[in-house]
Amino acid sequence: MVSVLIAPDKFKGSLSADEAARALERGLLEAAPRARVDRLALADGGEGSVAAACAGWFSPEKITVTGPTGRPVTAEFAVHGRTVLIEAAAVCGLGMLPGGRKAPLTATSRGIGQAVQYALAGGADTIVLALGGVATTDGGAGLLQSLGATLAEEDGTPIGPGGAGLAALRTVDLAEARAALAGVDLVLATDVDNPLLGTTGTAAVYGPQKGATASEVRELADALAGFVRRLAAAGVAEAAGLAEVPGAGAAGGLGYAGMLLGGRVRSGADYFLTLLGADELLARSDFVVTGEGSLDEQSLSGKLPVALARRARRQGTPVHAVAGRCTLPADRTAAYFRSVQALTDLTDQDCANDSALSAHLLAQCGRTLADRWIGHGGTETGR
Repeated sequence: MVSVLIAPDKFKGSLSADEAARALERGLLEAAPRARVDRLALADGGEGSVAAACAGWFSPEKITVTGPTGRPVTAEFAVHGRTVLIEAAAVCGLGMLPGGRKAPLTATSRGIGQAVQYALAGGADTIVLALGGVATTDGGAGLLQSLGATLAEEDGTPIGPGGAGLAALRTVDLAEARAALAGVDLVLATDVDNPLLGTTGTAAVYGPQKGATASEVRELADALAGFVRRLAAAGVAEAAGLAEVPGAGAAGGLGYAGMLLGGRVRSGADYFLTLLGADELLARSDFVVTGEGSLDEQSLSGKLPVALARRARRQGTPVHAVAGRCTLPADRTAAYFRSVQALTDLTDQDCANDSALSAHLLAQCGRTLADRWIGHGGTETGR
């Protein structure tokens, strides 16, 4: 009997990781009913991170915090013992914007700090910030303020929200925020390796996705650069160096703020793969099916499908990928995947925001994989 591990990330805009896994499983079992399937819904630090954690040993809890525009939002986080996982997208994500109206200059990360405070009050000694999918580009200023940092204008007034508020920063004191996290293991789980500043920095790369015009991107980039200078002038010796560390630009600069508080960057994909016992499942699988909404250049920087493929390669387990779209040439995907199927090759319709169509096409991909790679006797035929 062939054993298959189905372990995708979300298909953003259409299906959660669990929904994608179930659709693939349905199609595969229609064509190979004797196959044994393990299903694992995964995440790499963006949306779906709490759900992925709760598929393991964590339990969900809810808290009301400040959303990206200052309105209260109810966010879910995950708890296991004294470890708390906070999903930034669930607090200040693009999906939390009222009416979907983007606020690139004023969106705040203040709610993340409030969630951290709540975790600390509950006795957490490990806090995991899952960084991705946010509406903010404030360098984590809102997070720092919530934890007691002084970020003030010339007259001593606390700066306003977002990158626009950060532009007015004149006085900085991180002492209280740093003291709040003393002795806490702060893990910054991210799927991107952008620095804070420069042409590959958070404003330049992600600002347009958050609604920023070209002039607003420059405004945000200047505000973040000024933030680094003010920190250095205030005696934060590591301010400039940390801005260049891969991951500092994650989640609009939340990665940078986390580093200022002593946090350590970790691959979000590897964190969840370890958390959910992927290595054990790989060891008993004949092949793996993974996927995400888009296989592209960013995928090669360590996003979930590639991170999983690297682990599988160490165990000699072949991996097949399914994506909403694939913009990588075959010679580049071949280094990780035995085969790649893209939903855009199966339909002329736009399935990016159509959950029913995406699920139908993923089931079709599952049947194709079974037909091509699983023999009638229940063994993989493509090895």
